[in-house]
Formats: sequence, structure tokens, C-alpha cells
Amino acid sequence: MPKPSSTLLSRRGLLAAGGALGLVAALTACGGDTAKDGAGDKGGTSAGAWSFKDDLGKEATAKSTPKNVVAYTGTAAALYDYGVQVKGVFGPTKLADGKPDPMAGSMDISKVEILGNVYDEFNVEKYAALRPDLLATNTWDGSYWYVPEASKDKILKLAPAAAIGVGDKVSMDKALERTADLAKSLGADLNTRKSADAKARFDAASAKVREAVKANPGVKVLVGSGSDQMFYVSTPKTSADLKYFESLGVEFVTPEQDKLDPQGFFESLSWENAGKYKADVILLDNRTQALQPEALKAKPTWNELPAVKAGQVAPRVTEPIYSYEKCAQLLEDLAKTIQNAKKLG
Repeated sequence: MPKPSSTLLSRRGLLAAGGALGLVAALTACGGDTAKDGAGDKGGTSAGAWSFKDDLGKEATAKSTPKNVVAYTGTAAALYDYGVQVKGVFGPTKLADGKPDPMAGSMDISKVEILGNVYDEFNVEKYAALRPDLLATNTWDGSYWYVPEASKDKILKLAPAAAIGVGDKVSMDKALERTADLAKSLGADLNTRKSADAKARFDAASAKVREAVKANPGVKVLVGSGSDQMFYVSTPKTSADLKYFESLGVEFVTPEQDKLDPQGFFESLSWENAGKYKADVILLDNRTQALQPEALKAKPTWNELPAVKAGQVAPRVTEPIYSYEKCAQLLEDLAKTIQNAKKLG
């Protein structure tokens, strides 16, 4: 998945604020709530030591189960589905009209402190004031997703951090399992009827995708994202959702390996060359920073794509909320898209 573009999103130099630096230094000197010894990656209870080994291979530890959790919006939304409420979030949370960003899922965003709403925006002073005892996020490429590189070291000094893998060699089922592990370590009860029903729904939705592919074989799916200057075509090999869809039999358009970006997520095409790959269906990036179908009508080459002409464009939730409940819905929608698609070759 591509990094959010700096040409589309605002950036702020938050660490220029002396107050933020002073508060960071003060809390770091106090030592926070971290401890050297943990209780295993399944976590513990508030009465004992807590630890969680994340997908970067690092172990986050604390003297007790973290209560003041701050998380990337998508991670927070997944934890919320398991009954874990965070104190603060960073990442796409609120739209310009004040409504929740889709990344916020079912969360009530009025009950969380928003530390940053776009890429590279993270208010360190507000973060420190929350007295965090855990920062949770995803990882696509070995970094902490949406934690700004410029302020990363200062942010990570304030509290332990845990990252869940959602890219590279990870598949959706593994990302779901690991997110559930994190939620359990933070006190979520995964033995409820709600949890059982969500997992059953996910399994049934996976079966629906398999059945749709078998009933309508040969449908070619292109995963794309539009910006003002470029059309990005994603490979299914480096994103957890696409890898899982492919394992269910979905046939994707795969960009040329030697044309991919340095991180290996997508090929960048000028709009003049947007028709390089033929596809029956386009799954279009639904994130706030990406151009949506109405805006793309201004691009002549977009209008000429066979899938666009046929009305076979469906939204792609590029950053899934990794709870079984939310991912089941994605699979159900994908099954319908494949089932109803006409081959255009």
C-alpha cells in the first residue's frame, strides 16, 4: 500500500513547540509505567506485569495492563470492536464536515483525543499530557504506521509501543489473529457470543468469496488509487487483505515487478498510461486522500477504462479495520462484486 502522499496531505513540524519537549522530558525522567519483566505476549491482568511481543519482534512491557492506550485510528477502531477503548488516536479520524472518517469504524470520536488527523501530524504535547502507557499501531514495512519519522524517537520514549503487521508477507487472517491477541492482552473477552458470531461470519464470508470465484471464473481485478497526477496500480503481494483475497481464488492484475515503488506496493502510471492493464473490475482506494469516482470523471483516460465504462468499479477499503466484524463485511462485498461482474475481454 502506498504511503500517504505529502502532496495530498498537510504536514506539521510539531516538535518546534518547546512546551511539548519540556513535557516529554519530564515524563521520560519519571520513567512512566514500563517494566523490564513481562508476562508473555498474551498479556496479563492489571494486578500483574504485562507484556506483548509485537510483529516487529519487539516486546512491550508494563507493570500492569495498560489503561491509557493511544493508537492509530484504524488500530483503535479494531480494538474498540473487541471492547477496548483508547484515550487518544492519530491518523484519519474526522472529516472536514466533522463526521467520523471511515477509518474510525464504530468508535465515538467525541470520546477520544485526536492527536493528528493526517499523515505526519502528531501532537506530542497532547500525547504526553495523556500520560500514555501504550502506543498501538500497524506496520506495513517495518516502521510504526503514522508515527512521524521526525518525532518518532521522542514519541517512543514516552510509552511502550506495539505494532501489528498488515503488509509484506502477512495475510488478513494473521493480521486479524494478532489484533485479537493484542485486544485480549488489554483485557478484551474473546469468548463472548459477539466474538464467536463475528468469527463465524468472517469464515462464512470467506466461503462466499471462494464460491463466487468458482461460479464466475476468470474475472480480473485491478486494485487502483487515483491522485491528481498519477494512477497507482497495487500488487496483491504486499498487503494483508489482497494476499488473503488471492488465497480465496481472486485473480488480480499484477503490475510489473521492476516497475514497483521502492517499497514494493504499487506501480505509478501517468494518467496518459492509465489503461496499461486491462481488468474486468476495479477496486478503487476509498481513503480520504484518494480521488473518488466523481472526481475521476475529469480524467478522460479514467472514463475510457473498460471496467469504468461497464460500471464495474467498487470501493476498496485500503486500510481494513482488523476485527472479524469489519473484515467479514469486506469479504461479503467482494463476493457480490465478483459474482455480479461481467468479463470484458
